[in-house]
Amino acid sequence: MSNWQAAIALRYTRSSQEDRLVSFISLASTSGLVLGVAVLVIVLSVMNGFEQELRTRVLGVLPHGVITNRSGIDDWPQLARSLEQHEDVIAVAPFYQGGGLVVGSGEIQGITYFGVEPEAEVHVSILDEYFIEGSLSDLQQGAFNLAIGSVLAAKMQVGVGDKITLVLPEARLTLAGPIPRTKRFTISSIFSVGSDADKNNLYIHINDALRLTGKRQIDSLRVKSTDLFEIRELLQNLLGQMRGQGFYATSWMSRQGNLYDAILMQKTTMFLLLLMLIMVAAFNIVANLVMIVNEKKPDIAILRTMGATTREILTIFISYGLLIGFVGVSVGIIIGVLMANYITEVYSFIDTILQLGLMDEYFIHYLPSQILLSDLFVIGAVAMLICFVVTIYPAMLAARANPVEALKNE
Repeated sequence: MSNWQAAIALRYTRSSQEDRLVSFISLASTSGLVLGVAVLVIVLSVMNGFEQELRTRVLGVLPHGVITNRSGIDDWPQLARSLEQHEDVIAVAPFYQGGGLVVGSGEIQGITYFGVEPEAEVHVSILDEYFIEGSLSDLQQGAFNLAIGSVLAAKMQVGVGDKITLVLPEARLTLAGPIPRTKRFTISSIFSVGSDADKNNLYIHINDALRLTGKRQIDSLRVKSTDLFEIRELLQNLLGQMRGQGFYATSWMSRQGNLYDAILMQKTTMFLLLLMLIMVAAFNIVANLVMIVNEKKPDIAILRTMGATTREILTIFISYGLLIGFVGVSVGIIIGVLMANYITEVYSFIDTILQLGLMDEYFIHYLPSQILLSDLFVIGAVAMLICFVVTIYPAMLAARANPVEALKNE
């Protein structure tokens, strides 16, 4: 495209006193494009945030994989060292999971409790990074103390040093009949991960868990892998290396896999739906270009009489449409990035002021956001492609305009 074609296309983007309606329609079509692109950037950033938080924070606390033997593991340190020899295994730690009720301060709450070995747990979990009082190392064998989530502690109105009772579904027979197994625990630390773990999970020393349940041996090992999405294959390989009988394995995909697939599906669906919004805004550019072509017919006729070819006229109006599209897409991406960058803080402020609690039922309790350059590139490229396609028809109308008819009416 030569300089004079670019100059004319740029000149048409400027408003004048005579074409206020055209200028208003041009502003409206550009604003619609800005809004569509900005909303698409924000939504995809939030979906990326959910995906990232599920990968790092939620699955950083929950096990990637668990290898279990119901009859118990005789020498778990030796087996753990053997499993850690695999190149895709980061660390292995003893693990016990059970369910029950906690009773304290007149409150009763269903929970999931985890028996862990603190020194080994720090290598397979990020939980120790999220303690607001105490630490994971405060779990001492035989002390029957526990770590509790901040949301659960607030609901039960307890803190460090307070005592709560853990009630297990297993019953023991007495002269008075079957009685649920109970044990009084002291709260030694409080954590706040920002996920469901804060309201559902308790952590106790694994030896206390064994004594509480009446078991003599550890029956499960928690495995942390280098690749979350290859965990099933890794567990199968590890099981193949074990010569003992009765081992089986479960992965995070059996517990959270459907949630992760739902996030990816929702991200794709939202991208396609919001792309429709961009297409609607882009079609407004068509109306603007048609009005510009009708208004500039005398200019087109003069250019044609001066020797401009139909291809050059076509290039002028395609360039004009692309200029409008470029401005709209660029401003939309900038606004979207700025809003996505601060949406977590804005949501937290609004939620705190209005007490909405919109995220309380999700696996994380805040609105995350992660901006990916690849998403911005795809959004910009697709939006510009749409703008290019919708400018072809009005530009062809301009190129086919009859200069004689246009000059005759002047």
